[in-house]
Amino acid sequence: MSSKEAQVLARDQGVDLVEIAANANPPVVKIIDWGKYQYQKMKEEAKNRKKAREKQSELKQMKIGLKISDNDLNIKVRKIRGFLDDGDRAKIMIVFRGREMAHKEIGQELLDKVLGLLGEGIIVEGKPQFNGRNLSVGVRKK
Repeated sequence: MSSKEAQVLARDQGVDLVEIAANANPPVVKIIDWGKYQYQKMKEEAKNRKKAREKQSELKQMKIGLKISDNDLNIKVRKIRGFLDDGDRAKIMIVFRGREMAHKEIGQELLDKVLGLLGEGIIVEGKPQFNGRNLSVGVRKK
Protein backbone atom coordinates (compact mmCIF):
# COMPACT_ATOMS: atom_id res chain seq x y z
CA MET A 1 0.00 0.00 0.00
CA SER A 2 1.12 3.57 -0.35
CA SER A 3 2.89 5.37 2.46
CA LYS A 4 -0.02 7.83 2.89
CA GLU A 5 -2.52 4.97 3.36
CA ALA A 6 -0.21 3.27 5.86
CA GLN A 7 0.21 6.50 7.86
CA VAL A 8 -3.56 7.06 7.96
CA LEU A 9 -4.16 3.44 9.00
CA ALA A 10 -1.54 3.68 11.78
CA ARG A 11 -2.97 7.00 13.02
CA ASP A 12 -6.50 5.53 13.11
CA GLN A 13 -5.32 2.56 15.17
CA GLY A 14 -3.29 4.78 17.51
CA VAL A 15 -0.02 2.98 16.82
CA ASP A 16 3.24 3.80 15.05
CA LEU A 17 4.49 3.14 11.52
CA VAL A 18 8.04 1.78 11.85
CA GLU A 19 10.49 1.29 8.98
CA ILE A 20 11.93 -2.24 9.09
CA ALA A 21 14.07 -2.46 5.92
CA ALA A 22 15.05 0.90 4.43
CA ASN A 23 17.23 -0.55 1.67
CA ALA A 24 14.42 -2.61 0.12
CA ASN A 25 12.57 -1.31 -2.90
CA PRO A 26 9.91 -0.27 -1.83
CA PRO A 27 10.93 0.22 1.84
CA VAL A 28 9.34 -2.26 4.28
CA VAL A 29 7.38 -0.77 7.17
CA LYS A 30 5.34 -2.28 9.98
CA ILE A 31 2.41 -0.97 12.02
CA ILE A 32 3.28 -1.58 15.69
CA ASP A 33 3.07 0.05 19.10
CA TRP A 34 6.61 1.44 19.48
CA GLY A 35 6.60 1.45 23.30
CA LYS A 36 5.49 -2.18 23.46
CA TYR A 37 8.08 -3.12 20.81
CA GLN A 38 10.89 -1.43 22.76
CA TYR A 39 9.78 -3.15 25.99
CA GLN A 40 9.77 -6.61 24.33
CA LYS A 41 13.16 -5.94 22.76
CA MET A 42 14.61 -4.89 26.15
CA LYS A 43 13.19 -8.04 27.82
CA GLU A 44 14.68 -10.25 25.08
CA GLU A 45 18.13 -8.63 25.49
CA ALA A 46 18.00 -9.14 29.27
CA LYS A 47 17.06 -12.80 28.74
CA ASN A 48 19.99 -13.26 26.33
CA ARG A 49 22.41 -11.62 28.79
CA LYS A 50 21.20 -13.92 31.55
CA LYS A 51 21.69 -17.01 29.34
CA ALA A 52 25.19 -15.85 28.37
CA ARG A 53 26.06 -15.36 32.04
CA GLU A 54 24.79 -18.86 32.89
CA LYS A 55 26.86 -20.45 30.14
CA GLN A 56 30.14 -19.02 31.43
CA SER A 57 32.00 -21.59 33.44
CA GLU A 58 33.03 -20.62 36.93
CA LEU A 59 36.30 -21.51 38.59
CA LYS A 60 35.56 -23.56 41.70
CA GLN A 61 38.24 -24.20 44.33
CA MET A 62 38.73 -27.24 46.51
CA LYS A 63 41.28 -27.08 49.32
CA ILE A 64 42.73 -30.34 50.59
CA GLY A 65 45.05 -30.75 53.57
CA LEU A 66 47.90 -33.26 53.67
CA LYS A 67 46.44 -35.19 56.61
CA ILE A 68 43.04 -35.85 54.99
CA SER A 69 41.46 -39.27 55.52
CA ASP A 70 40.51 -41.47 52.58
CA ASN A 71 36.77 -41.05 53.17
CA ASP A 72 37.03 -37.25 53.32
CA LEU A 73 39.18 -37.31 50.19
CA ASN A 74 36.57 -39.38 48.35
CA ILE A 75 33.87 -36.89 49.34
CA LYS A 76 35.96 -33.97 48.04
CA VAL A 77 36.70 -35.83 44.79
CA ARG A 78 32.96 -36.48 44.34
CA LYS A 79 32.33 -32.76 44.87
CA ILE A 80 34.98 -31.83 42.29
CA ARG A 81 33.45 -34.29 39.82
CA GLY A 82 30.08 -32.56 40.39
CA PHE A 83 31.64 -29.18 39.58
CA LEU A 84 33.11 -30.58 36.37
CA ASP A 85 29.81 -32.22 35.37
CA ASP A 86 28.09 -28.82 35.76
CA GLY A 87 30.50 -27.37 33.21
CA ASP A 88 32.65 -25.48 35.69
CA ARG A 89 36.43 -25.58 35.94
CA ALA A 90 38.00 -26.61 39.24
CA LYS A 91 41.19 -25.59 40.99
CA ILE A 92 42.56 -28.22 43.33
CA MET A 93 44.73 -26.79 46.13
CA ILE A 94 46.87 -28.90 48.43
CA VAL A 95 47.38 -26.79 51.57
CA PHE A 96 50.60 -27.12 53.56
CA ARG A 97 50.56 -26.13 57.25
CA GLY A 98 53.50 -25.56 59.56
CA ARG A 99 56.37 -27.97 59.01
CA GLU A 100 54.56 -29.79 56.20
CA MET A 101 56.46 -27.55 53.75
CA ALA A 102 59.50 -29.75 54.33
CA HIS A 103 57.62 -32.64 52.67
CA LYS A 104 56.51 -31.24 49.32
CA GLU A 105 56.74 -34.69 47.74
CA ILE A 106 53.85 -35.89 49.96
CA GLY A 107 51.70 -33.07 48.58
CA GLN A 108 52.62 -34.03 45.02
CA GLU A 109 51.67 -37.66 45.74
CA LEU A 110 48.32 -36.55 47.19
CA LEU A 111 47.64 -34.39 44.12
CA ASP A 112 48.47 -37.34 41.83
CA LYS A 113 46.09 -39.51 43.89
CA VAL A 114 43.27 -36.94 43.53
CA LEU A 115 43.83 -36.70 39.76
CA GLY A 116 43.81 -40.51 39.57
CA LEU A 117 40.52 -40.68 41.47
CA LEU A 118 38.95 -38.15 39.10
CA GLY A 119 39.58 -40.54 36.21
CA GLU A 120 40.21 -40.19 32.51
CA GLY A 121 37.46 -37.68 31.70
CA ILE A 122 39.44 -34.63 32.80
CA ILE A 123 42.08 -32.34 31.33
CA VAL A 124 44.78 -30.92 33.61
CA GLU A 125 45.39 -27.26 32.77
CA GLY A 126 49.11 -26.62 33.15
CA LYS A 127 51.63 -28.04 35.58
CA PRO A 128 51.07 -28.07 39.35
CA GLN A 129 52.46 -24.85 40.84
CA PHE A 130 53.52 -23.79 44.31
CA ASN A 131 52.02 -20.49 45.40
CA GLY A 132 53.22 -19.76 48.91
CA ARG A 133 51.99 -22.66 51.05
CA ASN A 134 49.69 -24.11 48.39
CA LEU A 135 50.26 -26.58 45.57
CA SER A 136 47.57 -25.99 42.97
CA VAL A 137 46.46 -27.21 39.56
CA GLY A 138 43.44 -26.46 37.38
CA VAL A 139 41.25 -29.16 35.84
CA ARG A 140 38.32 -29.19 33.43
CA LYS A 141 36.16 -31.78 31.75
CA LYS A 142 37.03 -33.09 28.26
